[in-house]
Amino acid sequence: MEQNILDCVIVGSGPSGFTAAIYAARADLKPELYTGLEPGGQLTTTTEVDNFPGYPAGITGPEMMMDLQKQAERFDTKVHYELITKAEFSGEIGGIHKLYAGNKEIFAKSVIISTGATAKYLGLEDEKKYAGGGVSACATCDGFFYKGKDVVVVGAGDTAAEEATYLAKLCKKVTMLVRKDVFRASKAMIHRVNNTPNIEVKFNHELIGIEGENNLVEKAVIINNQTQEKSTVDVDGIFIAIGHKPNTDIFVGQVNLDENGYILTEKGSSRTNIPGVFAAGDVQDHIYRQAITAAGSGCMAAMDAEKYLAELD
Repeated sequence: MEQNILDCVIVGSGPSGFTAAIYAARADLKPELYTGLEPGGQLTTTTEVDNFPGYPAGITGPEMMMDLQKQAERFDTKVHYELITKAEFSGEIGGIHKLYAGNKEIFAKSVIISTGATAKYLGLEDEKKYAGGGVSACATCDGFFYKGKDVVVVGAGDTAAEEATYLAKLCKKVTMLVRKDVFRASKAMIHRVNNTPNIEVKFNHELIGIEGENNLVEKAVIINNQTQEKSTVDVDGIFIAIGHKPNTDIFVGQVNLDENGYILTEKGSSRTNIPGVFAAGDVQDHIYRQAITAAGSGCMAAMDAEKYLAELD
């Protein structure tokens, strides 16, 4: 049976994946995009997006991702609602890369990885026990359910500060647990937290357990890591906001990753260490992690792929 070898396959469907698709399609690479289990990526869990250029009135994350998908499809990008489960990359210039969606084999001259990142959890048994019963990693997805209630946010970075200020608009009180004696968040976000009256910040505190009847959160068990004093906070919801893990498990041993699992790309490009394999968006960016930077790197990846294929010809 003859192999159908595609010019360009895009793995992932957030701003980076769809932007890569738009550029690759316009370059006549006839890209095929595999959405994975979360079509649209992390942005589909975001309500208002106010900082993406071109939307003066703002837009919801899901609406924006639909716009990007429609634009990619307008230029004949083929979208597959399937999950890539395995990758076998060729190390040769001009080599054919092999991807698997379950038992389905996909062959491509170039691959753009834009699988994004997933929220991290603390690893407490109680997080699993109370998942869906008050433990969440997405304030914009679940904040509505805690209107007028008390919640805890765990974390010290921009993610935690954003979650806390978002929840403060809905909730009666937000208690932030910060493991060290300082925030890691940007000055703008710290300023916002400090100017929100119903946010209380507990520095040097960690979440060590959760209590509640019928798998519903009622108390956060916390510890002061300086004095070792334990206490409880009466809450209905606990939001874990300690960062993200890049979705690169299937690429381990296939492309070079850093110590945190992010794909390493050549400075000023989207090129990985494998010829014809490119990476874009949060899967390779642990610094900016914005929709607009992801989209920009998707553009870079498509242009890099186009140049690579042109040089092969």
